[in-house]
Amino acid sequence: MRDTGASVLEEQIGNEGEQLALICVPQARADLVERNPRDFDDLHIGIGELSTFCLHEEVMDRLVDLVIVGHEPEVNGAQGSQDLAADTCLLVHLAHGGILGGLAQLEVALGKGPDESAPPVAASDQGSLRATRAIEDQAPGGGLLYRPSAGHASRITARGGHARGVRARPRCIRPCGPGLATLHGVSSMKAAETALAPLMGLLTRLGERFSEAGHEIALVGGPVRDALLGRDLAKGGEQIDLDFTTNARPDEILALLDGWADTTWDVGIRFGTVGARVQGRECEITTYRSETYDPESRKPEIEFGDSLAGDLGRRDFTVNAMALRLPSMEFVDLFGGLSDLDAKVLRTPGSPEMSFSDDPLRMMRAARFASQLGFEVVPEVLVAMTEMSDRIAIVSAERTREEFMKIVMSPDPRTGLTLLVDTGLAAHVLPELPLLRLEEDEHHRHKDVYEHTLIVLEQAIDLETSHEPTSGPDPVLRLAALLHDIGKPRTRKFEGDGRVSFHHHEVVGGRMTKKRMKEMRFSNDMIDDVSTLVELHLRFHGYGTGEWTDSAVRRYVRDAGPLLTRLHKLTRADSTTRNKRRAAALQSAYDSLEVRIAALAAEEELAAIRPDLDGAAIMRILDIPPSRVVGEAYDFLLNLRLDRGPMGEEMATEALRAWWAARPATE
Repeated sequence: MRDTGASVLEEQIGNEGEQLALICVPQARADLVERNPRDFDDLHIGIGELSTFCLHEEVMDRLVDLVIVGHEPEVNGAQGSQDLAADTCLLVHLAHGGILGGLAQLEVALGKGPDESAPPVAASDQGSLRATRAIEDQAPGGGLLYRPSAGHASRITARGGHARGVRARPRCIRPCGPGLATLHGVSSMKAAETALAPLMGLLTRLGERFSEAGHEIALVGGPVRDALLGRDLAKGGEQIDLDFTTNARPDEILALLDGWADTTWDVGIRFGTVGARVQGRECEITTYRSETYDPESRKPEIEFGDSLAGDLGRRDFTVNAMALRLPSMEFVDLFGGLSDLDAKVLRTPGSPEMSFSDDPLRMMRAARFASQLGFEVVPEVLVAMTEMSDRIAIVSAERTREEFMKIVMSPDPRTGLTLLVDTGLAAHVLPELPLLRLEEDEHHRHKDVYEHTLIVLEQAIDLETSHEPTSGPDPVLRLAALLHDIGKPRTRKFEGDGRVSFHHHEVVGGRMTKKRMKEMRFSNDMIDDVSTLVELHLRFHGYGTGEWTDSAVRRYVRDAGPLLTRLHKLTRADSTTRNKRRAAALQSAYDSLEVRIAALAAEEELAAIRPDLDGAAIMRILDIPPSRVVGEAYDFLLNLRLDRGPMGEEMATEALRAWWAARPATE
């Protein structure tokens, strides 16, 4: 049918699932370049019989080229014409696959025409995704779209409608939901197709397996978000786990995976989650669910659901509430996640208060995603995080620790840590951190310990890859950098001359680090490593300009043990002075210390320093049984070894006998 833009405003959009509109522009490309988009008065809208729940935005893919309209002025809602068909933004919507967005602007009822019905869409019009290069006024049956080759077709099965032989490119994501008629939406879809291409076989077969058994299944959450961001989901090393959601119950999931997956595990089955390894990838398949926390319990109450919409509505943030139905590859975005992904903002699908009440850990996730993705938390979510921060106390220490460490290990931990401190969450998770914000006294000026700590953390992160030997993200080094000064508030003293001192804060801080990390349920090994680094981080400052003896250098190496490389990096990172001359002097002094350590190591194998006599030799020479005295003799010989260097068995034996003879007699 043919009508002007003005007359197509008479009807409202009807049922999305009834009909599918095909739109074409009667002018050739050259004509469009010369015309103003506001002269858009010859729009053809063909109402056909293709019926599908998911609006086939791909039918319009690139029908109007962006180059034609890319330089037209943008018009916002306040500036736009009341005649939406004449709005300059319209062609942009139509140019980028926005069938739904375009018709929303035109307000044309699907399944109806303003004046008359159009003939059914002929089979020849039901082509693949690419528009013909010549955009002309074509009657139905004229071949508006390219027709695919025989091996290029895959039948689309749609929810809520019927398929009529529509052919689409394999591995093509079919958008469905609000906010997709945008430039970013199109580029995000293409990025997602590229990111998911290596996984298409797995996704298709898994989807078909569940579909054939009468169940729904969808890829959901982080993998969908990361695919839309163009991240590589299939690279070597640490692969991103694949999360799926389904209406199948846990026992049905296990039955479907039995004999097909490489292996399965049911550690989380009481929460509705079945783990599996499929084609070498870690997968978690979870039954549709909702979960809430009882105010007096640390464990969530799980209820299974029956719809994908309900499951997505319970997700933490809109950017994680998008899904990809399998095997149809239908993209589902019911809460504007793609728009928020484009704007780089974090908001909840529902009210943040209800979301955080259901699972308080989501407040820490907001800080984590801000650090990991560089997203901004919207004001209403920040307000809820602040007002409900005490709710985090109901979450187990293990869960808060894992979320906290994801912030620390992110590319930008400062952002997430600042959110924790500003909202009050840190006061419940790591209360020592906000206490570093020491008040400045006008008569006792000293640098802000909190800001200094964040700078040290950032410099330690830089040294992970810039100082030999290099490493990947190092949790021990990063935690030590974050906690190295937590003893300062407890040891702060205002001296009579106006100075502020923190005597022995490294020793106090080491003890505080052990206590806090135990409460956060870190492993014993990690607690020992981090607290040791905190306790040793000031040791270098006695080195001066190289006054240490070889004995002192040996002790430094011995006390650091396997943490020596991390201690090097932590000590260097701890230099945050703005005095360039002092900063250069400190770095030069530490360069000198590392050179001396390397030279001594080459001579004496410092990393494995041992006394010249072992325990068995001590007992034989002194003729004593195993006892505490053997340990004392061992320590004496070790210190002697550090002071004098290698002695040899004969000299060590002589020294041991002299020590034994001079030892006071005991009862």
